[in-house]
Amino acid sequence: MTATRPAVTHVYQNHTLDSTRWDHFSPRDDDIVIATPYKSGTTWMQIIVMHLIFGDLQVRPIWEVSPWLERRWGDALADLLKTVGAQQHRRFFKTHLPLDGLPYFEQVKYIVVGRDPRDVFMSLWNFYASFDDGLYDVINSGWTGKPFPRCPGDIHDFWQRWNSEGWFEWEHEGYPFWSNMRHVQTWWQFKHLPNILFVHFNDLLSNLEEEIQRIAKFLDIPLTPSFCAQVADMVTFKRVKEHAEQLGPPQDFFYKGTNGRWHDVLTDADLELYHAAVVRELSPGCADWLENGRHSTGHGRPL
Repeated sequence: MTATRPAVTHVYQNHTLDSTRWDHFSPRDDDIVIATPYKSGTTWMQIIVMHLIFGDLQVRPIWEVSPWLERRWGDALADLLKTVGAQQHRRFFKTHLPLDGLPYFEQVKYIVVGRDPRDVFMSLWNFYASFDDGLYDVINSGWTGKPFPRCPGDIHDFWQRWNSEGWFEWEHEGYPFWSNMRHVQTWWQFKHLPNILFVHFNDLLSNLEEEIQRIAKFLDIPLTPSFCAQVADMVTFKRVKEHAEQLGPPQDFFYKGTNGRWHDVLTDADLELYHAAVVRELSPGCADWLENGRHSTGHGRPL
């Protein structure tokens, strides 16, 4: 029998995640959670929501105003909870947790951002390959389990394990991070809930103003056409990269912001592995949406 309400059925604890940190979270009625797999437009969506919430074009340190609660390393939980408890603006959080590891609140609004897994992989490869000794030390500090491994030297080796092995025993892709496809599927099965909005990376690229309008409507934020156009200009990839230092992420955090680079990299054998993972992990509707978005085929649910 299909569950009608999301419930926590797994605890996610590894080199980066600790889902139990959310057990101490007290929601407000207008809170927003931006839920994405990695490298799927998380920071992009945070920036869009930031401008909508504050109603201006000021650039703020995004990792301060929109914290990542379940990240194990970094801010101590007590300090982070004190910071978010003192926030006077409408709060908006980032999470990389699947829905079966995140407490669900009916009064909270969730924005789920998706991207073609092959494009996620290319962005993730660039990100992972740039890790230095210091970052590996930070990620593994205080973690007594299996350490986060070094990036493989060959992109195809990384691809093979990423598509066929999971970090957690209930996952079968995403290694050495956590699931990508399964993550989206846990949210997709509850897409009927009125407080969950799906936004696709492709649609942000091709219909940015329209998507900003959808997001604002979902969040009950009044939005004039002129301010929508201003926000759209502020959040183009070029403008975001110009403000990367003010926003807070490292300069190489924003790479190309483009899709399709996998065409020149993945072999036929690589793609066979990918299609097998799609069949294993995703429902047909979720698979179609992840590859195409809402506007590309007309099959995605127009939320």
